[in-house]
Amino acid sequence: RSSWLLLAPLLTPPVPVITAPPSSLCPEGAHRFQWIRNLVPEFGISSSHVKVLSSPAEFYELLKVQIKTAKQRVVMASLYLGTGLLEQDLVDCLEETLEKSLQAKGSPNLRVSILLDYTRGSRGRKNSRTMLIPLLQRFPEQVRVSLFHTPNLRGLLRLLIPARFNETIGLQHIKVYLFDDNVILSGANLSDLYFTNRQDRYVLLQDSPEIADFFTELVDAIGDVSLQLQRDDTVQMMEGMVHPYQGDKMAYCELANQRVMEVINSARTRQQLLHAKTLHSSQQGSSLLSQQSSQASGGLKPKPDTWIYPLIQMKPFGIQIDEMVTETLLTEAERDARIYLTTGYFNLTQAYMDLILGTRAEYRILLASPEVNGFFGAKGVAGAIPAAYVYIEHQFYSEVCYLHQQERVQLQEYSRAGWTFHAKGLWLYLAGSDLPCLTLIGSPNFGYRSVHRDLEAQVVIVTENKALQQQLHQEQEQLYLCSGVVSSATFEQPNRYVKLWVKLVTPLIKNFF
Repeated sequence: RSSWLLLAPLLTPPVPVITAPPSSLCPEGAHRFQWIRNLVPEFGISSSHVKVLSSPAEFYELLKVQIKTAKQRVVMASLYLGTGLLEQDLVDCLEETLEKSLQAKGSPNLRVSILLDYTRGSRGRKNSRTMLIPLLQRFPEQVRVSLFHTPNLRGLLRLLIPARFNETIGLQHIKVYLFDDNVILSGANLSDLYFTNRQDRYVLLQDSPEIADFFTELVDAIGDVSLQLQRDDTVQMMEGMVHPYQGDKMAYCELANQRVMEVINSARTRQQLLHAKTLHSSQQGSSLLSQQSSQASGGLKPKPDTWIYPLIQMKPFGIQIDEMVTETLLTEAERDARIYLTTGYFNLTQAYMDLILGTRAEYRILLASPEVNGFFGAKGVAGAIPAAYVYIEHQFYSEVCYLHQQERVQLQEYSRAGWTFHAKGLWLYLAGSDLPCLTLIGSPNFGYRSVHRDLEAQVVIVTENKALQQQLHQEQEQLYLCSGVVSSATFEQPNRYVKLWVKLVTPLIKNFF
């Protein structure tokens, strides 16, 4: 019955196939989602280690504090690093922390690894690269800057497509910011807008070494198949690596798949062993193992009431775990369950649209009104993108009305003067519950690009803890409070007029934005 069994063959060979429908595995409460650990590592943590942030300013201040207090590692993956004063402050914080590490007794322990997209990070004369070169020159042994270049932008295509437009082919879109054992997951980039008035989502996982190790290894794996920024602003591949656009495309993608799946599967195995040991020691009472682990950690760890599952989507490399899990969550959502789904760019894949329109749960979909779309007021062709999103939204709304689903599927538009909207993810409320027990948070937008073109990562957070559920509920409410419900009248407003050429072009280009 479950769509899970139909989806299973899509997995790349190294991923184990689940042997029973998810709904029959753990039918009660939050544990019903434990089927996800058949695909990816499961990290059990205490809900007291999870903090949900709400504003760009809070996110920015946290980044600075975490950089300043880091002792072992700073790992940051983003689409790009901006070139303004706020971004320069972040770079200065990094320099200060690296300097302190250099002056400490013995060899410097701090390692900084930054992963950005090559095309976006190279845009303009002053760019992400020029911002980071001083760090590479001053701390060559401690700093690594990797620039991912999609293997799909190559040959004649690479020569002909101009800057900015070349970013439509594929990007490094993952946003993870980690400092020692603290991990921030978000959809926000390292740019002044995201630190001031561009609304996104942000969650801090504190004192979570296993999760930090996983994302460090993931960023390292992508970094290894990326171009390495040099001190003279040139780039080169690591020795023995296939070049992303000069080398054989299939060989490059196979190597990248191997590196990333190795990270996922080794972490999954580690967590299974850890889970088995924990289970065994709890059954044996106060065993030697639990004594040793409590001594090593300075005390007994609280029993997990929250579980983190990292979902990776890298279709160019044949990895589509996020897509599979998201589709399964939408398929399995029961009647009277509520799903609050948000995206800054409403351009759902056909599969996601079909599931929303054809399943039983109630949906509240939050999207950007044209005025808070990141492309609003842009010059040239990009200025028409908000109108294209209005057209896509109108088409979907018309389909909802045609199927008489307006009660079950509701669209809401975020609107806030002087702000733009970039939040993405979902919150799942089980039938009869006033609080969500699951959220997805990270970089994917649920659109074609996220599924097929870009490198994406998000986490499933499942919790039984009421206080954390309340935090997630408040986060959802705060975002949806700034919205109005979409109706037929919405599209009759003068600012919703879509020019004929935009209507004609949108179906041809919608897979690129």
